[in-house]
Amino acid sequence: MRTFHCLPLFIWTYMFHTVDAIPLQEKANSDLPSKRIVGLTKDDGKVLHRTKRGWMWNQFFLLEEYTGTDTQYVGKLHTDQDKGDGNLKYILTGDGAGSLFVIDENTGDIHAAKKLDREEKSLYILRAKAIDRKTGRQVEPESEFIIKIHDINDNEPKFTKDLYTASVPEMSGVGTSVIQVTATDADDSNYGNSAKVVYSILQGQPYFSVDPELGIIKTALPDMSRENREQYQVVIQAKDMGGQMGGLSGTTTVNITLTDVNNNPPRFPQSTYQFNSPESVPLGTHLGRIKASDPDVGENAEMEYSIAKGDGADMFEVITDKDTQEGIIAVKQNLDFENKMLYTLRVDASNTHPDPRFLHLGPFKDTAVVKISVEDVDEPPVFSKKSYLIEVDEDVKEGSIIGHVTAYDPDAMNNLVKYSVDRHTDMDRVFSIHSENGSIFTLKPLDRESSPWHNITITATEINNSKQSSHIPVFIRILDINDHAPEFAMYYETFVCENAKPGQLIQTVSVMDKDDPPRGHKFFFEPVPEFPLNPNFTIVDNKDNTAGIMTLKDGYSRNKLSTYLLPILIFDNDYPIQSSTGTLTIHVCACDTQGNMQSCNAEALVLSAGLSTGALVAILLCVLILLVLVVLFAALKKQRKKEPLIISKDDVRDNIVTYNDEGGGEEDTQAFDIGTLRNPEARDDSKLRRDVMPETIFQIRRTVPLWENIDVQDFIHRRLKENDSDPSAPPYDSLATYAYEGNDSIADSLSSLESLTADCNQDYDYLSDWGPRFKKLADMYGGDDSDRD
Repeated sequence: MRTFHCLPLFIWTYMFHTVDAIPLQEKANSDLPSKRIVGLTKDDGKVLHRTKRGWMWNQFFLLEEYTGTDTQYVGKLHTDQDKGDGNLKYILTGDGAGSLFVIDENTGDIHAAKKLDREEKSLYILRAKAIDRKTGRQVEPESEFIIKIHDINDNEPKFTKDLYTASVPEMSGVGTSVIQVTATDADDSNYGNSAKVVYSILQGQPYFSVDPELGIIKTALPDMSRENREQYQVVIQAKDMGGQMGGLSGTTTVNITLTDVNNNPPRFPQSTYQFNSPESVPLGTHLGRIKASDPDVGENAEMEYSIAKGDGADMFEVITDKDTQEGIIAVKQNLDFENKMLYTLRVDASNTHPDPRFLHLGPFKDTAVVKISVEDVDEPPVFSKKSYLIEVDEDVKEGSIIGHVTAYDPDAMNNLVKYSVDRHTDMDRVFSIHSENGSIFTLKPLDRESSPWHNITITATEINNSKQSSHIPVFIRILDINDHAPEFAMYYETFVCENAKPGQLIQTVSVMDKDDPPRGHKFFFEPVPEFPLNPNFTIVDNKDNTAGIMTLKDGYSRNKLSTYLLPILIFDNDYPIQSSTGTLTIHVCACDTQGNMQSCNAEALVLSAGLSTGALVAILLCVLILLVLVVLFAALKKQRKKEPLIISKDDVRDNIVTYNDEGGGEEDTQAFDIGTLRNPEARDDSKLRRDVMPETIFQIRRTVPLWENIDVQDFIHRRLKENDSDPSAPPYDSLATYAYEGNDSIADSLSSLESLTADCNQDYDYLSDWGPRFKKLADMYGGDDSDRD
């Protein structure tokens, strides 16, 4: 309510009240006259005036869901400024003005143009004012008022779900909560009982009940059993108006399931079970299944089977099948009809998850009797052992008995048995067996070093029934005897330095023996009796199956003797003692100060240089290419025509080149001996030089005498063979033999290198007498202008 101090104004307001059956129009019209303020006089003579009260607003009330033919009348706006001449105009603004609420601008009457729903909007805030039509002046200040929609019971309660699902354990006590359902009413809970909901059960009695205010469903009967009934359907009603007559209602369905508890022990459907089994069944064979019933489900129905102590408990076992909850009777040990024909077992079935709340109902297990009859079958022979191990010396004689096997018929008939060797396990036929008594003997000599073990299979067969047979493995171990002499473990490349001192260790040798004595190997090293004292080397036994070779003298010369042979006697300590002689080859080599080998003979040099196979092949290819080139060169020279000494008067290069290739002159005795080439049979090997690589010499050829007319290629091959067989020649020495120039040249040598004295003056004037072809040489060497200076 607001109060405005302004111009005197009468406003008529009309309020609607939902009071029983009073008509709307009768409650709508009532005016609120404005009151004038009476003046008061105080003692001081001043007159106090009270301001006249302006228009005052209260709430307007309308009922929702109006179904009449006319519009609802809300109220009337009026001011004392209105003379009834139509000069004033009433205007309405705010929520729904002009659409939901309309005003007569002349009279100020307000009507609701449409049906209103409180659930959509419960109140509307509007503003009203009055203006002068002529001047447009507002005669009263704008004022705010509220139109509130009164609720009617037009919404029924609705549950949050159309279908509820719940569960409760079976055997639950009365009043056990199952589930709570909730219904809501869209009506105004603050106005009347339109939204007050009460719950009741329409279906599901007498098993369940519902709290009328909270909607909690509870059990109503004790000890409800899932095995009797598992599913229940309960219908719950929610009614407004506090459940009174005329209230609206809604329903929902609740499906309730009783969950299982372990309140039932297992029970065998029969007290006795009968099974048959042949005595020859393998271990683990399933003979049959038994099953105890349990009305519970899930883990409450899980059970475990066991055999009680007593008859047959050690011969059979029961296995629980977790998928089918059955007990499987299986064979645990071999059955024997001749020993026992009938077994009686007591099998228990018990729950694995008992519920302590129901243990008072009795033991949660049951017992059944299982009888098993053993049937007789014709069984194969049985060996006295599962396997046999026989040990025999390797020097046993052929035909010697090395062991026995024994088998018998387990049947009551006790048939005779014969023995044989499975030849698939003895392909070489080393062993055999007596068919009657099972004695194993040898057919061939044994050798532990080649075959230390023999694994054969013996077969035992009934004589009256050859189909009944059995097999047994026999492991034959060959025992060692000392029948092999020790020998060097490897080939030793041994050398001794030329500068070696006495007492130096040059080699450590070890030996091996194919025998395997039980106490292990023990070897001894001694010089051979034929050479008990060796002045060069001695043998030192290291007492650890090795021996050291020591030097005895100061220095060795490979020029005198390049290789020493040292025989060593080796023997073992087993019986009978075996011995052998091993010879150690010792090469004499040149070494540095640290004792590292540098060179020995030709073979040692190659080994010490560490030439690989690839390097040796490369060297051989190079030599082969050189040989081919020399052969081609010789062939070309043989076919070439004889040319004049000087082709051109101005070209003297051939002479100069030729003279540079001859060597050190006639007095150089260490150079190549040309006479050797002229007469190969009379060569002197002591005059060969090994430190200079010879070059090809240009020479004047002449006719070779018949006695020396040999083929150049044959000569080259002979010289090549001689140089290759010389172990002390460097690799390039083979080139020294290729300057074959023939015999008896008709021209004397013109080289100054053949002079006896290198610095003496020579007279070359005689060159002028040789003709015009030698005039150039005469000019070069003769006279005072010689180039020699």
